[in-house]
Amino acid sequence: MLQNQDWILFDADDTLFHFDAFAGLQRLFLQYDVTFTADDYSEYQALNKPLWVDYQNGAITALQLQQQRFVRWGEKLNVAPGTLNKGFLEAMAQVCQPLDGAAELLEMLKGRVKMGIITNGFTALQQARLARTGFLGYFDLLVISEQVGVAKPHPAIFDYALEQMGQPPRSRVLMVGDNPDSDILGGMQAGFATCWLNTDQRPAPEGITPTWQVKTLHELRTILSA
Repeated sequence: MLQNQDWILFDADDTLFHFDAFAGLQRLFLQYDVTFTADDYSEYQALNKPLWVDYQNGAITALQLQQQRFVRWGEKLNVAPGTLNKGFLEAMAQVCQPLDGAAELLEMLKGRVKMGIITNGFTALQQARLARTGFLGYFDLLVISEQVGVAKPHPAIFDYALEQMGQPPRSRVLMVGDNPDSDILGGMQAGFATCWLNTDQRPAPEGITPTWQVKTLHELRTILSA
């Protein structure tokens, strides 16, 4: 299988790393003597999720997303939204854990194929997590939407990645991710092979057909080592 790939690109959140936003927010607000509840989290997500859709669609910038999601809490606590966002990213780096099977997969691939990360996450968190988990040395490329100025599934972020990779044949690039609407659709439109990490076994959205679909990273390791 690996003889067909020159590069494997991974999403970060919920592909290589657990993204436990609730735990990160609880850790953040403890600094302000606030017990952040499940109801608080539901209210936060009601604001946060549409902002992410707007960001992926190019309607708002990364900075606007990071500021706007903490405006309400900033007013409650009399703290600048940017300060809360910075604290949240630091908290997320501290609670970060690799997904089960991530370390074994990267170790199996090391030296056999070039690897990169292409993520809609934010710079401060990505670099801190890679350093903290010891994963940084596995990757030849780190593409972050905040730095590129567009988010997956926009073709420009994949074109940027290809340029940084030295323009390998698109058919010899594999995109691995958990989000069908950004990772898989974006990879398909870029002409890459795709692998959907579908841990919940959800049905694929209409028009999105990954090359492979796996439930765990252990399953992907088996496919790639065949």
